[in-house]
Amino acid sequence: MATLDRRSALKLLALGVIAPGAALAACANGTTPEPAPVEPDQGGGTPEPEPAPVSYTIDNIRDYVVGVDEPIALEDGTKQPQICFDNAATTPALVPVLEEVQSRLLTYGSIGRGFSPKSDISTEVYYTTRDKVLEFLGTSSENYTCVYVNTATDGLNKLASALVESPDDIVLATRAEHHANDLPWRNRCKVVYAEVDEKGRIIYEDIERLLTENDVKIVTVTAASNVTGYVTDVHRVAKMAHEHGAKIVVDGAQIVAHRAFSMEGGAPEESIDYFVFSAHKMYTPFGGGAIVGRTEEIQAHAPRFWGGGTVLVVSDDWVEYKNAPELWEAGSPNYLSVVGLGKAIDVLREVGFDAIAEHEQRLNRKLIDGLVTQPNIIVYGDTEQIDDKVGVVTFNYSDVNTMVLALRLAASYGIATRRGAFCAHPYVWRLTGVTKEEIEGFANCTDVNTMGMVRVSFGIYNTEEEVDRFLEILPEAVERAKEDMKHYIRCDPQY
Repeated sequence: MATLDRRSALKLLALGVIAPGAALAACANGTTPEPAPVEPDQGGGTPEPEPAPVSYTIDNIRDYVVGVDEPIALEDGTKQPQICFDNAATTPALVPVLEEVQSRLLTYGSIGRGFSPKSDISTEVYYTTRDKVLEFLGTSSENYTCVYVNTATDGLNKLASALVESPDDIVLATRAEHHANDLPWRNRCKVVYAEVDEKGRIIYEDIERLLTENDVKIVTVTAASNVTGYVTDVHRVAKMAHEHGAKIVVDGAQIVAHRAFSMEGGAPEESIDYFVFSAHKMYTPFGGGAIVGRTEEIQAHAPRFWGGGTVLVVSDDWVEYKNAPELWEAGSPNYLSVVGLGKAIDVLREVGFDAIAEHEQRLNRKLIDGLVTQPNIIVYGDTEQIDDKVGVVTFNYSDVNTMVLALRLAASYGIATRRGAFCAHPYVWRLTGVTKEEIEGFANCTDVNTMGMVRVSFGIYNTEEEVDRFLEILPEAVERAKEDMKHYIRCDPQY
Protein backbone atom coordinates (compact mmCIF):
# COMPACT_ATOMS: atom_id res chain seq x y z
CA MET A 1 0.00 0.00 0.00
CA ALA A 2 1.35 3.46 -0.92
CA THR A 3 2.22 5.86 1.86
CA LEU A 4 0.67 9.29 2.41
CA ASP A 5 2.15 12.06 4.51
CA ARG A 6 0.06 14.02 7.02
CA ARG A 7 -0.17 17.19 4.91
CA SER A 8 -1.39 15.28 1.84
CA ALA A 9 -3.97 13.43 3.93
CA LEU A 10 -5.27 16.71 5.34
CA LYS A 11 -5.54 18.16 1.87
CA LEU A 12 -7.66 15.23 0.68
CA LEU A 13 -9.79 15.59 3.79
CA ALA A 14 -10.38 19.30 3.16
CA LEU A 15 -11.47 18.48 -0.38
CA GLY A 16 -13.87 15.79 0.84
CA VAL A 17 -12.03 13.02 -1.01
CA ILE A 18 -11.45 10.92 2.11
CA ALA A 19 -13.35 10.40 5.36
CA PRO A 20 -12.16 12.02 8.63
CA GLY A 21 -11.43 8.67 10.30
CA ALA A 22 -9.41 7.51 7.33
CA ALA A 23 -7.49 10.78 7.31
CA LEU A 24 -6.54 10.41 10.97
CA ALA A 25 -5.44 6.83 10.42
CA ALA A 26 -3.36 7.85 7.42
CA CYS A 27 -1.70 10.61 9.44
CA ALA A 28 -0.88 8.09 12.15
CA ASN A 29 0.53 5.22 10.10
CA GLY A 30 1.36 6.73 6.71
CA THR A 31 -0.99 4.50 4.71
CA THR A 32 -3.20 5.44 1.80
CA PRO A 33 -6.78 5.99 3.09
CA GLU A 34 -9.99 4.68 1.59
CA PRO A 35 -12.18 7.15 -0.31
CA ALA A 36 -14.89 8.94 1.65
CA PRO A 37 -18.24 7.12 1.53
CA VAL A 38 -20.90 8.59 -0.70
CA GLU A 39 -24.22 9.18 1.07
CA PRO A 40 -27.21 7.65 -0.78
CA ASP A 41 -29.93 9.93 -2.05
CA GLN A 42 -32.65 9.98 0.63
CA GLY A 43 -35.15 11.96 -1.39
CA GLY A 44 -36.16 9.23 -3.80
CA GLY A 45 -35.99 11.60 -6.75
CA THR A 46 -33.62 13.36 -9.03
CA PRO A 47 -31.32 15.65 -7.04
CA GLU A 48 -31.50 19.37 -7.69
CA PRO A 49 -28.78 20.55 -10.09
CA GLU A 50 -25.98 22.63 -8.61
CA PRO A 51 -26.39 26.36 -9.28
CA ALA A 52 -24.18 27.75 -12.01
CA PRO A 53 -21.03 29.39 -10.63
CA VAL A 54 -21.09 33.18 -10.44
CA SER A 55 -18.69 35.11 -12.62
CA TYR A 56 -17.59 38.33 -10.88
CA THR A 57 -16.97 41.36 -13.09
CA ILE A 58 -16.52 45.08 -12.57
CA ASP A 59 -20.05 45.52 -13.99
CA ASN A 60 -21.80 43.19 -11.54
CA ILE A 61 -19.60 43.28 -8.42
CA ARG A 62 -21.87 45.82 -6.71
CA ASP A 63 -24.50 43.07 -6.49
CA TYR A 64 -22.09 41.09 -4.31
CA VAL A 65 -21.16 43.70 -1.70
CA VAL A 66 -22.64 43.24 1.76
CA GLY A 67 -24.90 46.09 2.87
CA VAL A 68 -24.29 48.35 -0.09
CA ASP A 69 -28.01 49.12 -0.48
CA GLU A 70 -28.91 48.92 3.23
CA PRO A 71 -30.85 52.07 4.22
CA ILE A 72 -29.31 54.18 6.97
CA ALA A 73 -31.03 56.86 9.02
CA LEU A 74 -30.30 60.51 8.26
CA GLU A 75 -30.67 63.33 10.78
CA ASP A 76 -34.10 64.28 9.43
CA GLY A 77 -35.42 60.77 10.13
CA THR A 78 -35.51 59.61 6.52
CA LYS A 79 -33.59 56.56 5.37
CA GLN A 80 -31.55 55.91 2.26
CA PRO A 81 -28.59 53.76 1.21
CA GLN A 82 -25.24 55.25 2.11
CA ILE A 83 -22.80 56.36 -0.56
CA CYS A 84 -19.51 55.06 0.79
CA PHE A 85 -16.50 57.05 -0.38
CA ASP A 86 -14.25 55.97 2.50
CA ASN A 87 -12.78 52.79 1.05
CA ALA A 88 -9.14 53.75 1.64
CA ALA A 89 -9.90 53.31 5.35
CA THR A 90 -11.96 50.11 5.24
CA THR A 91 -13.90 48.39 2.50
CA PRO A 92 -17.23 46.60 2.98
CA ALA A 93 -17.27 42.81 2.84
CA LEU A 94 -18.02 40.83 -0.27
CA VAL A 95 -20.95 38.40 -0.22
CA PRO A 96 -18.75 35.48 -1.35
CA VAL A 97 -16.34 36.28 1.47
CA LEU A 98 -19.16 36.17 4.01
CA GLU A 99 -20.47 32.91 2.53
CA GLU A 100 -17.02 31.34 2.62
CA VAL A 101 -16.56 32.27 6.27
CA GLN A 102 -19.99 30.86 7.16
CA SER A 103 -19.18 27.65 5.31
CA ARG A 104 -15.81 27.21 7.01
CA LEU A 105 -17.37 27.74 10.44
CA LEU A 106 -19.07 24.35 10.00
CA THR A 107 -15.66 22.68 10.17
CA TYR A 108 -13.99 25.22 12.44
CA GLY A 109 -11.27 23.98 14.78
CA SER A 110 -8.01 25.05 16.38
CA ILE A 111 -5.04 25.60 14.09
CA GLY A 112 -1.90 23.48 14.08
CA ARG A 113 -2.05 21.82 17.47
CA GLY A 114 -5.51 20.25 17.58
CA PHE A 115 -6.24 16.55 17.15
CA SER A 116 -9.62 16.37 15.45
CA PRO A 117 -10.96 16.23 11.91
CA LYS A 118 -12.22 19.83 12.13
CA SER A 119 -8.88 21.04 13.41
CA ASP A 120 -7.17 19.26 10.54
CA ILE A 121 -9.48 20.88 7.98
CA SER A 122 -8.95 24.35 9.44
CA THR A 123 -5.20 23.84 9.60
CA GLU A 124 -5.10 22.83 5.95
CA VAL A 125 -7.08 25.92 4.87
CA TYR A 126 -4.86 28.13 7.01
CA TYR A 127 -1.65 26.81 5.47
CA THR A 128 -2.76 26.52 1.84
CA THR A 129 -3.93 30.15 1.91
CA ARG A 130 -0.29 31.14 2.43
CA ASP A 131 0.44 29.77 -1.02
CA LYS A 132 -2.54 31.68 -2.42
CA VAL A 133 -1.18 34.94 -0.97
CA LEU A 134 2.22 34.30 -2.52
CA GLU A 135 0.67 33.54 -5.91
CA PHE A 136 -1.47 36.71 -5.61
CA LEU A 137 1.76 38.70 -5.23
CA GLY A 138 3.42 37.05 -8.20
CA THR A 139 5.76 34.73 -6.36
CA SER A 140 5.97 31.33 -4.64
CA SER A 141 7.28 29.53 -1.58
CA GLU A 142 10.49 28.82 -3.46
CA ASN A 143 11.77 32.28 -2.51
CA TYR A 144 9.26 33.87 -0.13
CA THR A 145 7.36 33.13 3.08
CA CYS A 146 3.91 34.44 4.05
CA VAL A 147 3.41 35.44 7.69
CA TYR A 148 -0.07 36.35 8.90
CA VAL A 149 -0.52 39.57 10.89
CA ASN A 150 -3.47 41.49 12.34
CA THR A 151 -3.14 44.57 10.10
CA ALA A 152 -0.50 46.33 8.01
CA THR A 153 0.26 48.46 11.07
CA ASP A 154 0.86 45.32 13.11
CA GLY A 155 3.04 43.89 10.34
CA LEU A 156 5.17 47.01 9.96
CA ASN A 157 5.70 47.19 13.73
CA LYS A 158 6.77 43.55 13.76
CA LEU A 159 9.14 44.13 10.86
CA ALA A 160 10.67 47.16 12.55
CA SER A 161 11.16 45.23 15.78
CA ALA A 162 12.74 42.34 13.89
CA LEU A 163 14.97 44.22 11.45
CA VAL A 164 16.26 47.16 13.50
CA GLU A 165 19.25 45.90 15.47
CA SER A 166 20.67 49.18 16.76
CA PRO A 167 19.44 52.75 17.39
CA ASP A 168 22.24 53.74 15.02
CA ASP A 169 20.68 51.84 12.10
CA ILE A 170 19.54 54.16 9.31
CA VAL A 171 16.15 53.71 7.64
CA LEU A 172 15.18 55.72 4.57
CA ALA A 173 11.48 56.60 4.33
CA THR A 174 9.60 59.27 2.37
CA ARG A 175 7.46 62.20 3.41
CA ALA A 176 4.46 60.48 1.79
CA GLU A 177 4.34 57.66 4.34
CA HIS A 178 1.42 56.68 6.54
CA HIS A 179 2.26 56.86 10.25
CA ALA A 180 2.31 53.05 10.30
CA ASN A 181 5.33 53.13 8.00
CA ASP A 182 7.04 55.97 9.83
CA LEU A 183 6.60 55.81 13.59
CA PRO A 184 7.65 52.15 14.10
CA TRP A 185 11.02 53.01 12.53
CA ARG A 186 11.30 56.52 13.98
CA ASN A 187 10.94 55.16 17.52
CA ARG A 188 13.68 52.55 17.09
CA CYS A 189 16.45 54.08 14.99
CA LYS A 190 17.50 57.01 12.82
CA VAL A 191 15.21 57.80 9.88
CA VAL A 192 16.04 60.01 6.90
CA TYR A 193 13.27 61.18 4.59
CA ALA A 194 13.08 61.64 0.84
CA GLU A 195 10.99 64.67 -0.09
CA VAL A 196 7.95 65.03 -2.33
CA ASP A 197 7.45 67.62 -5.06
CA GLU A 198 4.85 70.41 -5.15
CA LYS A 199 2.17 68.03 -6.44
CA GLY A 200 2.99 65.40 -3.81
CA ARG A 201 4.88 62.87 -5.91
CA ILE A 202 7.93 61.21 -4.37
CA ILE A 203 11.22 62.61 -5.67
CA TYR A 204 13.20 59.53 -6.70
CA GLU A 205 16.38 61.55 -7.11
CA ASP A 206 16.15 62.43 -3.43
CA ILE A 207 16.02 58.73 -2.54
CA GLU A 208 19.18 58.21 -4.58
CA ARG A 209 20.86 61.16 -2.88
CA LEU A 210 20.07 59.89 0.60
CA LEU A 211 21.27 56.39 -0.29
CA THR A 212 24.54 57.87 -1.50
CA GLU A 213 25.04 60.11 1.53
CA ASN A 214 24.05 57.58 4.22
CA ASP A 215 24.77 53.99 5.16
CA VAL A 216 21.14 53.00 4.78
CA LYS A 217 20.08 49.60 6.07
CA ILE A 218 16.41 49.63 5.05
CA VAL A 219 14.37 51.62 2.54
CA THR A 220 10.68 51.66 3.41
CA VAL A 221 8.10 53.13 1.06
CA THR A 222 4.38 53.09 0.37
CA ALA A 223 3.16 51.37 -2.79
CA ALA A 224 0.28 53.85 -3.08
CA SER A 225 -0.54 56.96 -1.08
CA ASN A 226 -3.67 57.06 1.04
CA VAL A 227 -3.71 60.87 0.63
CA THR A 228 -3.17 61.49 -3.08
CA GLY A 229 -3.49 58.00 -4.51
CA TYR A 230 -0.11 58.16 -6.26
CA VAL A 231 1.37 54.77 -7.09
CA THR A 232 5.07 54.50 -6.28
CA ASP A 233 7.46 52.77 -8.68
CA VAL A 234 8.65 50.49 -5.90
CA HIS A 235 10.68 48.30 -8.23
CA ARG A 236 12.71 51.33 -9.26
CA VAL A 237 13.24 52.09 -5.57
CA ALA A 238 14.17 48.44 -4.91
CA LYS A 239 16.87 48.59 -7.56
CA MET A 240 18.34 51.73 -6.03
CA ALA A 241 18.21 50.22 -2.53
CA HIS A 242 19.89 46.99 -3.58
CA GLU A 243 22.64 48.81 -5.47
CA HIS A 244 23.51 50.49 -2.15
CA GLY A 245 23.30 47.28 -0.09
CA ALA A 246 19.95 48.09 1.55
CA LYS A 247 16.77 46.02 1.88
CA ILE A 248 13.37 47.34 0.83
CA VAL A 249 10.09 47.21 2.76
CA VAL A 250 6.88 48.08 0.90
CA ASP A 251 3.70 49.21 2.65
CA GLY A 252 1.12 47.64 0.36
CA ALA A 253 -2.04 48.56 2.27
CA GLN A 254 -3.35 50.90 -0.45
CA ILE A 255 -2.33 48.86 -3.51
CA VAL A 256 -3.63 45.30 -2.99
CA ALA A 257 -7.27 46.06 -3.87
CA HIS A 258 -6.40 48.37 -6.77
CA ARG A 259 -3.47 47.08 -8.82
CA ALA A 260 -1.73 43.78 -9.51
CA PHE A 261 1.53 43.53 -7.59
CA SER A 262 4.62 41.40 -8.14
CA MET A 263 7.29 40.71 -5.55
CA GLU A 264 9.70 39.73 -8.30
CA GLY A 265 9.81 42.84 -10.50
CA GLY A 266 11.26 42.78 -13.99
CA ALA A 267 14.75 41.70 -12.88
CA PRO A 268 16.33 40.20 -9.74
CA GLU A 269 17.69 43.55 -8.58
CA GLU A 270 14.13 45.00 -8.71
CA SER A 271 12.59 42.37 -6.44
CA ILE A 272 10.98 43.31 -3.13
CA ASP A 273 12.39 42.05 0.17
CA TYR A 274 9.29 42.62 2.33
CA PHE A 275 5.68 43.50 1.48
CA VAL A 276 2.97 44.21 4.07
CA PHE A 277 -0.79 44.61 3.62
CA SER A 278 -4.15 44.57 5.43
CA ALA A 279 -7.10 42.37 4.48
CA HIS A 280 -9.75 44.85 5.68
CA LYS A 281 -8.90 47.13 2.76
CA MET A 282 -9.63 44.36 0.24
CA TYR A 283 -13.25 43.47 1.02
CA THR A 284 -12.95 41.14 3.97
CA PRO A 285 -14.11 42.53 7.34
CA PHE A 286 -12.41 40.13 9.69
CA GLY A 287 -9.10 41.90 10.20
CA GLY A 288 -5.91 40.19 9.22
CA GLY A 289 -3.23 40.73 6.65
CA ALA A 290 0.23 39.46 5.86
CA ILE A 291 3.93 40.06 5.64
CA VAL A 292 5.53 38.46 2.62
CA GLY A 293 9.28 38.33 2.89
CA ARG A 294 12.30 36.55 1.53
CA THR A 295 12.48 33.20 3.28
CA GLU A 296 16.10 33.52 4.35
CA GLU A 297 15.40 36.98 5.80
CA ILE A 298 12.23 35.91 7.61
CA GLN A 299 14.11 32.94 9.08
CA ALA A 300 17.06 35.08 10.18
CA HIS A 301 14.98 37.65 12.11
CA ALA A 302 12.08 37.54 14.52
CA PRO A 303 9.95 40.26 16.12
CA ARG A 304 9.93 40.83 19.87
CA PHE A 305 6.62 39.05 20.15
CA TRP A 306 6.54 35.61 21.76
CA GLY A 307 4.12 33.02 23.07
CA GLY A 308 2.37 29.77 22.31
CA GLY A 309 2.83 28.35 18.84
CA THR A 310 6.31 29.83 18.35
CA VAL A 311 8.25 27.19 20.29
CA LEU A 312 9.29 23.58 19.99
CA VAL A 313 10.49 23.03 23.58
CA VAL A 314 10.67 25.23 26.68
CA SER A 315 12.68 24.25 29.75
CA ASP A 316 13.54 26.10 32.94
CA ASP A 317 16.65 27.50 31.33
CA TRP A 318 16.33 27.55 27.55
CA VAL A 319 13.85 27.77 24.67
CA GLU A 320 14.00 26.11 21.26
CA TYR A 321 11.96 28.13 18.77
CA LYS A 322 10.22 27.02 15.60
CA ASN A 323 11.15 28.27 12.16
CA ALA A 324 9.18 30.95 10.35
CA PRO A 325 6.36 31.49 9.64
CA GLU A 326 5.29 30.02 13.01
CA LEU A 327 8.09 31.94 14.72
CA TRP A 328 6.28 35.18 13.80
CA GLU A 329 2.76 34.05 14.76
CA ALA A 330 2.47 33.84 18.54
CA GLY A 331 -0.91 32.95 20.01
CA SER A 332 -4.08 31.53 18.51
CA PRO A 333 -4.40 32.47 14.82
CA ASN A 334 -7.24 34.56 13.43
CA TYR A 335 -8.49 31.76 11.21
CA LEU A 336 -11.57 33.56 9.90
CA SER A 337 -9.48 36.47 8.66
CA VAL A 338 -7.40 34.02 6.66
CA VAL A 339 -10.51 32.39 5.20
CA GLY A 340 -11.88 35.81 4.21
CA LEU A 341 -8.55 36.91 2.77
CA GLY A 342 -8.29 33.84 0.58
CA LYS A 343 -11.74 34.31 -0.87
CA ALA A 344 -11.26 38.05 -1.40
CA ILE A 345 -8.14 37.25 -3.42
CA ASP A 346 -10.17 34.87 -5.60
CA VAL A 347 -12.80 37.52 -6.32
CA LEU A 348 -10.37 40.37 -7.00
CA ARG A 349 -8.41 38.25 -9.44
CA GLU A 350 -11.60 37.23 -11.21
CA VAL A 351 -12.80 40.84 -11.54
CA GLY A 352 -9.34 41.67 -12.90
CA PHE A 353 -6.98 44.48 -11.99
CA ASP A 354 -7.00 45.98 -15.47
CA ALA A 355 -10.76 46.43 -15.20
CA ILE A 356 -10.43 47.82 -11.67
CA ALA A 357 -7.80 50.35 -12.76
CA GLU A 358 -9.88 51.49 -15.74
CA HIS A 359 -12.96 51.85 -13.51
CA GLU A 360 -11.06 53.95 -10.96
CA GLN A 361 -9.68 56.19 -13.65
CA ARG A 362 -13.20 56.98 -14.89
CA LEU A 363 -14.40 57.80 -11.38
CA ASN A 364 -11.31 59.91 -10.61
CA ARG A 365 -11.65 61.86 -13.84
CA LYS A 366 -15.35 62.55 -13.36
CA LEU A 367 -14.89 63.66 -9.75
CA ILE A 368 -11.86 65.88 -10.40
CA ASP A 369 -13.47 67.53 -13.42
CA GLY A 370 -16.53 68.32 -11.30
CA LEU A 371 -14.61 69.54 -8.27
CA VAL A 372 -12.37 72.01 -10.08
CA THR A 373 -15.45 73.99 -11.18
CA GLN A 374 -16.47 74.62 -7.56
CA PRO A 375 -15.75 78.09 -6.11
CA ASN A 376 -13.04 78.42 -3.43
CA ILE A 377 -11.97 74.80 -3.77
CA ILE A 378 -8.44 73.34 -3.65
CA VAL A 379 -7.91 69.88 -5.17
CA TYR A 380 -4.63 68.33 -4.05
CA GLY A 381 -2.18 66.55 -6.29
CA ASP A 382 -2.13 66.47 -10.06
CA THR A 383 -5.57 67.13 -11.55
CA GLU A 384 -4.50 66.55 -15.17
CA GLN A 385 -2.09 63.60 -15.25
CA ILE A 386 -3.85 60.95 -13.15
CA ASP A 387 -2.66 57.68 -14.70
CA ASP A 388 -0.45 57.01 -11.66
CA LYS A 389 -3.30 57.33 -9.14
CA VAL A 390 -5.54 54.75 -7.51
CA GLY A 391 -9.07 55.86 -6.65
CA VAL A 392 -8.29 58.64 -4.16
CA VAL A 393 -9.08 62.36 -4.46
CA THR A 394 -8.53 64.93 -1.69
CA PHE A 395 -9.75 68.51 -1.58
CA ASN A 396 -10.31 71.51 0.65
CA TYR A 397 -12.15 74.84 0.68
CA SER A 398 -10.68 78.20 1.52
CA ASP A 399 -13.88 79.27 3.28
CA VAL A 400 -15.33 76.07 4.79
CA ASN A 401 -14.10 73.91 7.65
CA THR A 402 -13.57 70.44 6.25
CA MET A 403 -14.59 68.62 9.41
CA VAL A 404 -17.90 70.48 9.53
CA LEU A 405 -18.42 69.74 5.84
CA ALA A 406 -17.73 66.03 6.27
CA LEU A 407 -20.15 65.87 9.19
CA ARG A 408 -22.82 67.61 7.12
CA LEU A 409 -22.29 65.27 4.15
CA ALA A 410 -22.82 62.26 6.40
CA ALA A 411 -25.71 63.53 8.52
CA SER A 412 -27.86 65.11 5.80
CA TYR A 413 -26.95 63.21 2.67
CA GLY A 414 -25.65 59.81 3.76
CA ILE A 415 -22.27 60.30 2.09
CA ALA A 416 -19.31 58.78 3.91
CA THR A 417 -15.99 60.52 3.33
CA ARG A 418 -12.87 60.83 5.47
CA ARG A 419 -11.68 64.14 6.89
CA GLY A 420 -8.38 65.04 8.49
CA ALA A 421 -4.73 64.34 7.80
CA PHE A 422 -5.28 60.60 7.29
CA CYS A 423 -2.48 59.35 9.59
CA ALA A 424 0.00 60.96 7.18
CA HIS A 425 0.45 64.33 8.87
CA PRO A 426 3.86 65.40 7.49
CA TYR A 427 2.64 64.69 3.94
CA VAL A 428 -0.62 66.60 4.43
CA TRP A 429 1.19 69.57 6.00
CA ARG A 430 3.40 69.82 2.91
CA LEU A 431 0.49 69.65 0.50
CA THR A 432 -1.51 72.27 2.42
CA GLY A 433 1.45 74.58 3.09
CA VAL A 434 0.94 74.62 6.86
CA THR A 435 3.90 76.07 8.75
CA LYS A 436 5.78 74.47 11.62
CA GLU A 437 4.40 77.07 14.02
CA GLU A 438 0.83 76.35 12.93
CA ILE A 439 1.38 72.61 13.33
CA GLU A 440 2.57 73.11 16.89
CA GLY A 441 -0.59 75.08 17.61
CA PHE A 442 -2.77 72.17 16.51
CA ALA A 443 -1.70 70.16 19.57
CA ASN A 444 -3.98 72.26 21.78
CA CYS A 445 -6.95 72.36 19.42
CA THR A 446 -9.92 70.06 18.95
CA ASP A 447 -10.34 68.30 15.61
CA VAL A 448 -12.51 71.03 14.18
CA ASN A 449 -9.67 73.51 14.69
CA THR A 450 -7.02 71.36 13.00
CA MET A 451 -6.13 71.65 9.34
CA GLY A 452 -7.46 68.78 7.25
CA MET A 453 -8.72 67.70 3.87
CA VAL A 454 -11.79 65.83 2.70
CA ARG A 455 -10.90 62.51 1.08
CA VAL A 456 -13.02 60.60 -1.40
CA SER A 457 -11.71 57.08 -1.95
CA PHE A 458 -13.36 54.65 -4.34
CA GLY A 459 -14.03 50.94 -4.18
CA ILE A 460 -14.69 48.55 -7.04
CA TYR A 461 -18.44 48.84 -6.39
CA ASN A 462 -18.76 52.65 -6.56
CA THR A 463 -20.55 54.08 -9.59
CA GLU A 464 -20.47 57.14 -11.79
CA GLU A 465 -24.03 57.85 -10.66
CA GLU A 466 -22.77 58.13 -7.07
CA VAL A 467 -20.12 60.62 -8.18
CA ASP A 468 -22.79 62.63 -10.03
CA ARG A 469 -24.95 62.67 -6.90
CA PHE A 470 -22.02 63.82 -4.76
CA LEU A 471 -21.20 66.67 -7.13
CA GLU A 472 -24.87 67.64 -7.30
CA ILE A 473 -25.34 68.03 -3.54
CA LEU A 474 -21.87 69.41 -2.73
CA PRO A 475 -22.72 73.14 -3.23
CA GLU A 476 -25.74 72.85 -0.94
CA ALA A 477 -23.70 70.90 1.65
CA VAL A 478 -21.03 73.62 1.58
CA GLU A 479 -23.57 76.37 2.27
CA ARG A 480 -25.10 74.41 5.11
CA ALA A 481 -21.64 73.74 6.53
CA LYS A 482 -20.96 77.47 6.55
CA GLU A 483 -24.01 77.94 8.74
CA ASP A 484 -22.91 75.05 10.96
CA MET A 485 -19.54 76.72 11.51
CA LYS A 486 -21.23 79.50 13.49
CA HIS A 487 -21.94 77.00 16.24
CA TYR A 488 -18.32 75.85 16.70
CA ILE A 489 -15.77 77.52 18.95
CA ARG A 490 -12.63 77.98 16.90
CA CYS A 491 -9.17 78.69 18.27
CA ASP A 492 -8.15 79.86 14.80
CA PRO A 493 -10.88 81.10 12.43
CA GLN A 494 -8.74 80.20 9.41
CA TYR A 495 -9.54 76.54 9.96
